[in-house]
Amino acid sequence: MLEDTQHRPWPLPAGRWFMFMRWVQLAFLHWRAPPAVLRPLVPDSLELDTFGGSAWLGIVPFRMEATRRRAAPRVPTAVDFPEVNVRTYVRGAGRSGVWFLSLDAASRLAVWGARARFNLPYYHASMRVSEHHGEIGYTSRRKDRSRGAELDMRYSPAGDVYRAEPGSLDHWLTERYCLFGQRKNGRVYYMDVHHAPWPVQPGRAVISSNTLARAAGLDLPETQPEIVHYSSSLDVWAWTPVVI
Repeated sequence: MLEDTQHRPWPLPAGRWFMFMRWVQLAFLHWRAPPAVLRPLVPDSLELDTFGGSAWLGIVPFRMEATRRRAAPRVPTAVDFPEVNVRTYVRGAGRSGVWFLSLDAASRLAVWGARARFNLPYYHASMRVSEHHGEIGYTSRRKDRSRGAELDMRYSPAGDVYRAEPGSLDHWLTERYCLFGQRKNGRVYYMDVHHAPWPVQPGRAVISSNTLARAAGLDLPETQPEIVHYSSSLDVWAWTPVVI
């Protein structure tokens, strides 16, 4: 899979990957947002990425599986666990990627490791994922730091698998090959990732409760997501961070 790089927007990073993970039963939930609302939540050294003049806020629930670091033993409590992130999109260092406003995970060890090594805004949460007739039930309630951040929803695929066309909004929302973060000293970094093109499907979602964006300092419109995509599984490799 690492040999398949023709779809990447920039070359595969030099050196060896340091982490492998599998993202399973993933939903991309997206809301359009005025750039002025998201701009204060992104470091000044990064450009807010927009499509057609609009910025976008994404909430992405999924399950992590087979998580491991290269040449390191697997730690049982940090291998398979649910995770949900709140994100927007930015540009920097010749790359377009993801800026995380928050990440909630059911593994306390994974949360501790991501905060300690990458200073990412991870939070430990009580989470439950179930499946019934192809529909995913997903609940998350934050346990540490700022309580009151929760997600309670159901989602499922609603169409055939396809590959998003380059230049389309579907492609712009899903095909991201790096994330950005910020060290405690304020320096911004990027972390390259690699995966095959997303095998996405149209999705449907019914949200009963969602205060994740509010906990990150945003108010979502009182509507269901504007766009929903679903993907069953994708293997992902990550490289060590590079400070800009």
